[in-house]
Amino acid sequence: MQRKIIKSALILLAVFAIFISILPSLLSGAGLHPEYKGEKITLKKGKKALIITTSHSVLAAPGEQEGNATGVFASEMTHPYYNFLDAGMSVDVASIKGGEIPVEPQSLSFIIRTADDERFMSDEVLLNKVQNSLLIDDVDFTKYDAIFLAGGWGAAYDLGQSKVLAEKISQAFYAPNSPVMGSVCHGALGFIQAKDNQGKLLIAGRKMTGVTDKQIKELDIEVTPLHPETELRKAGVIYSSETAFLDIFATSVVVDNEKRFVTGQNQNSGHDTAQAMLAIIANK
Repeated sequence: MQRKIIKSALILLAVFAIFISILPSLLSGAGLHPEYKGEKITLKKGKKALIITTSHSVLAAPGEQEGNATGVFASEMTHPYYNFLDAGMSVDVASIKGGEIPVEPQSLSFIIRTADDERFMSDEVLLNKVQNSLLIDDVDFTKYDAIFLAGGWGAAYDLGQSKVLAEKISQAFYAPNSPVMGSVCHGALGFIQAKDNQGKLLIAGRKMTGVTDKQIKELDIEVTPLHPETELRKAGVIYSSETAFLDIFATSVVVDNEKRFVTGQNQNSGHDTAQAMLAIIANK
């Protein structure tokens, strides 16, 4: 009897191990972090990109200090970073408070981390940039050709609330080189306070996307202070998105009519968003 129990336990353990090993492929097949199959743009030398992330590291109700660790969702930083870098751009990394950027621990788990996440984990250059990110206050946004706001739960606490970020986005919009600005997921919150020269919200009337209210409800993480779909609609954005049986498996990229803003719906949209930005820069 004891041998049968041990044998059954070993069989169950083997089945579980096999399931865990194929789970990343199953999730990818369902739509999580889809492989990019489009054209990869290469730019002329001298182009510069800036990636901006959250500095917030705790998932809790606003004002509370204790909760699960959070931060930038890894792929929402690594995918644009390596797309820009591999296209020939120099890439700087900045954050709301500067210094070490908190990275969402779950985003680097075996089950959902991507090839670019693994590249990051062994890339001393990017690791150093993440450990010692630039303070946005000290960065001249007008010197860049691409400005990208990464998402993650942490971004809900500081990107949309940062007056400095809003002012920098506004300045960059009117820069002579007309930088292309992009975001994925919660990163779009960094645009909601930016204003044009008439004092009106810069993104009002523009076509944009960000993570859906539906995805936030499905993940049961509604404790965050700002939700992208809700806030973008409040700002007068013409919001659109795709849906799936669970929106974590959906994706879409939206380009505004002026081709100044390229926004991705969620964590699945990083490659396509970055490449769409590169295509606009290449065609200038």
